[in-house]
Amino acid sequence: MIETLVIECPYCGEAFTTVVDCSAGDQAYIEDCVVCCRPIECRLTVTADGPTLEVRRDDD
Repeated sequence: MIETLVIECPYCGEAFTTVVDCSAGDQAYIEDCVVCCRPIECRLTVTADGPTLEVRRDDD
């Protein structure tokens, strides 16, 4: 299942859309901000209610 989510960059504060593949279950990965190009740590949790994407700075 592919979902489109809106996230906010923890560095520059800009919101942008990202696409996640929920078929693989819970995941952790790095995605670069499309505005400032800094690395964002993403943690995807997939439940029966739908996906949740938690983002944080890579340098925390």
